[in-house]
Amino acid sequence: MSGIRALHLKLQYSGTETPAVNISDLTVEPGEFMAIMGESGSGKTSLLRLIAGLESPDEGDIYIGGEWMNNTPVGRRPVQMIFQSLALWPHLKVMDERGYSNLSFPLKVRRWTQAQIVDRVRGVSNRVGLKEELYSRRPNELSGGERQRVALARAMVTESKMFLMDEPLSSLDPISRPQMRTEIRRLHDELGATTVYVTHNGVDARDMADRIAVMQNGRIIRVGTYADLTSATADPYVRLLLSSF
Repeated sequence: MSGIRALHLKLQYSGTETPAVNISDLTVEPGEFMAIMGESGSGKTSLLRLIAGLESPDEGDIYIGGEWMNNTPVGRRPVQMIFQSLALWPHLKVMDERGYSNLSFPLKVRRWTQAQIVDRVRGVSNRVGLKEELYSRRPNELSGGERQRVALARAMVTESKMFLMDEPLSSLDPISRPQMRTEIRRLHDELGATTVYVTHNGVDARDMADRIAVMQNGRIIRVGTYADLTSATADPYVRLLLSSF
């Protein structure tokens, strides 16, 4: 299993006075599920984009599995990112055994055979509760929960065991959200994955994360378990942030 380390990491967007990310040291242990929490503009998504390689740091270093990643392009980093928008291809079906589709695309570009693709997609679909009857549909023909399952399946088909998730449950209704929290954590455990999960929702962090890193103004101000961060002796700001749901 692989962990993640961000060391002396700094990112400042043009035209801004303060860095979007300014972290001295953050370690996500192999196999850990870490939630990144903070208010809007605290730097959560920018940190995730740095780890994924979608942004380049102005200073500092990123290590994945002990390997320096700063010069490694997005497509070659051993991570899969699930965006808040889910980023499904709207013109492609969920699954097409003969052509490109949302679930087959990552495997076709890796030159898997048709038989390998079908076997892999069906297995992953079963694990995330995605019914084969939905394969012929396009994203706009799916419910929010179904689109979420497609996004999870697409991230999993490549056999990656490191996931970066940016508020993936934000579009779900209150009934579907608890179920998906349970499924995401279950899949994380079954795969032995390492997961970094950005959220502003204290319930997501409480129910899924092993540890929570709280960000404010680009900095990590506290890291700990939910119990630690909401105890009577915890920082009042952190306690309020995690308890306000």
